[in-house]
Amino acid sequence: MKILIASSIYAQAIEKLRERHDVVCAFNAKEDELKTYIRDREVLIFRSGVQITADVMASAPELKLILRAGSGVDNIDLDYVNRNGLTLVRIPGPGAKAVAEMSFALMLSLARNVLEADRLTRQGIWAKHELTGYLVTGKVLGIVGAGNIGSRVGQLGYAWGMEVLGCVEHPSPESAERLQEKGIRLADIGDVLSKSDFVSIHVPLKESTRKLIGAQALSQMRPGAYLINLARGGVVDEPALYDALVNKRLGGAALDVHESEGNGKISPLAALPNVILTPHIGAGTFDSQREIGEIVIQTIDLYVNGRYEAHQPERAPTLI
Repeated sequence: MKILIASSIYAQAIEKLRERHDVVCAFNAKEDELKTYIRDREVLIFRSGVQITADVMASAPELKLILRAGSGVDNIDLDYVNRNGLTLVRIPGPGAKAVAEMSFALMLSLARNVLEADRLTRQGIWAKHELTGYLVTGKVLGIVGAGNIGSRVGQLGYAWGMEVLGCVEHPSPESAERLQEKGIRLADIGDVLSKSDFVSIHVPLKESTRKLIGAQALSQMRPGAYLINLARGGVVDEPALYDALVNKRLGGAALDVHESEGNGKISPLAALPNVILTPHIGAGTFDSQREIGEIVIQTIDLYVNGRYEAHQPERAPTLI
């Protein structure tokens, strides 16, 4: 098949695809470039950091299969996909494990002042008695968006001896039971925000979640609480978060995703000492990217052989 890879994926997966298919790579290309590269392509593979617009897809009359090498679909025109009957496959599982672990890494770093301790020690300042932190054990962990990723974060919290609260967009007895099995108590977002010492955000970016964590939501959080965002930058109102941090309503924040991302972009939170900023690396482990690459190859093989059944986002490729 003729494949366009619009984002960097695991290198060995690209090599294997090239052994069997006609592969073109155009990592993070602009829209006009993508419209040129995609013209004769049948398969599109992409991650975050690139916009897959309706005009881009309309430039590819032979396009049949689209693979999102991860979970989020806020950077593709879903209306066009649905109108034109294209097969869109998400691969959320491998990245979910990495993002969940990253959430805990950021949580622990905030609780124990790891960045400040490292900075001072490098300067020869032995701040052993000044850098008292907090345990996470025994604290309340709130999950805003207790889905595929968020519930994994909750499981980790439960294993660390935390009380875990989680909210979902459409609560039901079934979702409550599913979460309870993982040590997570279903609650509404108000309780998650007001009762938690650590709040971890894991919702997709869409109209209903844009600026979800704004001034009002931040005012509901427990004084001194910590906020972690590994969802999408637009979910958190960064100026409102800045005010909450400067006014010492919150103890700190960690953001792996930002309203403005890319080289040369500096977060408005960058000057604050109680903030950790990372460049959207939540899913970027060798293990997860290797597994995603393997699933990409498997999915294309199934499709070529007529054995792939279009599936819902949380399902794996299906043999028929």
